[in-house]
Amino acid sequence: MLRALLLAAVLPLLAACGADNVYAPLEEVQARAYAAPGPAKLTLITAINNRSGSGGHSALMVSGSQRVIFDPAGTWHHPTAPERGDVIFGITPTMLEFYIDYHARPTYHVVIQDITVDAATAERALALVQAHGPASKATCGQTVSGLLQELGFSGVRRAWYPDRIMRDFAEVPGVTERKVFDDTVDAHSPERPRVVALTDDGFVRAGS
Repeated sequence: MLRALLLAAVLPLLAACGADNVYAPLEEVQARAYAAPGPAKLTLITAINNRSGSGGHSALMVSGSQRVIFDPAGTWHHPTAPERGDVIFGITPTMLEFYIDYHARPTYHVVIQDITVDAATAERALALVQAHGPASKATCGQTVSGLLQELGFSGVRRAWYPDRIMRDFAEVPGVTERKVFDDTVDAHSPERPRVVALTDDGFVRAGS
């Protein structure tokens, strides 16, 4: 019986991995919309394995009339950042910090590459990511690189591997780059201690 209860508790966590068909109500999306100050920008966000140097995930943040993160087949969720078809809305500075902190962990660091674009390019990017819909599992690289090509970044080759896309994007004139490392494991990290038992009141207890 305990084993069945434990499996039931863990299944929702496993279901969050890979592609989801999440469509928050439009009213919530509109209520949470956030426009960042400053010029329009595109930001490529890449998770890089600290041991192998290979890319684990690609996402594209678009900052125009509002700021969103296009997170194809991503697993990050927050109750105040509604998602529709792999587009996460309401990316305030706090939500952006949460998103980066989720991906930066002992085995991965995050590479953040910004480029300033004109308002028309940012609005086209917003339209493209919202029209795309949920991506299939393990297709984040193909999806993000294809979108960058549609936006005119011809030097970014269509690729499966996020690290290859990151290197191509680094060659685009005007791109700036910074890296975020974090060796802590907190309650929201994918590397949090695994579940080992259920308490009497039904809550999951993690191993130390």
